[in-house]
Amino acid sequence: MERLIYFFYQYRAFFTFLVLEVLCAWLIISNNSYQGAQFFNSSNSAIASMNNFSQGIRNYFLLSDQNTILAEENASLRRELEKNIQLKQLTDTLSGVDTTIVDRFDFVSAKVVNNQVDRYKNFITISKGANAGITPGMAVISPLGAIGKVKVVSDHYSVVTSILHIDVMVSAELKRTGHFGTAQWKGRNPQEINLLYIPPHVKPEIGDTVITSGYNAVFPPGIMIGTISQKELDKEALFYELKVKLSQDFQKLSYVTVVKSRLKHEQDSLEQAVIKMEK
Repeated sequence: MERLIYFFYQYRAFFTFLVLEVLCAWLIISNNSYQGAQFFNSSNSAIASMNNFSQGIRNYFLLSDQNTILAEENASLRRELEKNIQLKQLTDTLSGVDTTIVDRFDFVSAKVVNNQVDRYKNFITISKGANAGITPGMAVISPLGAIGKVKVVSDHYSVVTSILHIDVMVSAELKRTGHFGTAQWKGRNPQEINLLYIPPHVKPEIGDTVITSGYNAVFPPGIMIGTISQKELDKEALFYELKVKLSQDFQKLSYVTVVKSRLKHEQDSLEQAVIKMEK
């Protein structure tokens, strides 16, 4: 306290000058309309700029909450879209609608909390788990395309096997021709995946769209995978060598949607029963 008093005493002349300057400025602004108007216009502009700056900072830190809300809305819209598609398909052919089939898929949005793209076997960790109804085997997609399949879950997190995994195979379809094959990553470029088992008579073209075929109970049909970026066909080869540029840049992945197939268990059980019968 003594040092503070000594500081003010030592610089008493400066502080007296400063107080007099402020007092003079106040008298000029108070008694002259032009100077007063200029001061208030300038101060309002400065305050507005500060408010805009502070609002920009607040908006930046609220982006995470806004993205979460948008992801939830996206999952809800996917859910409604799937119901409408299934309902239309059924009402075109049936007089009575099986609500179990109409509600074949449900969707849960989640945030990506860890992501790998630089290994042969890449995994993604997301912020939803068993408490959100997620179980191993469920498909994971994004607004831009197919992402992978849930491998293991805890109460609040899930680990997803990315399609950038050399052991993951996705049933895929050439949208233009309707022919199907298998999409599989070869462990090289995280921007590309290979499309296998497309025979020579199909004639795929550069730029053709590749989507999920729906020939399994995991992915809904029609989910974007990418577009053909390169094709080769060696003499006497049985299939094309096709490279597909992924529609989703995995290095920019922030939010995903988990696809809950209500009929997957039924389909898997039936197929396994047929396999056992054939043995």
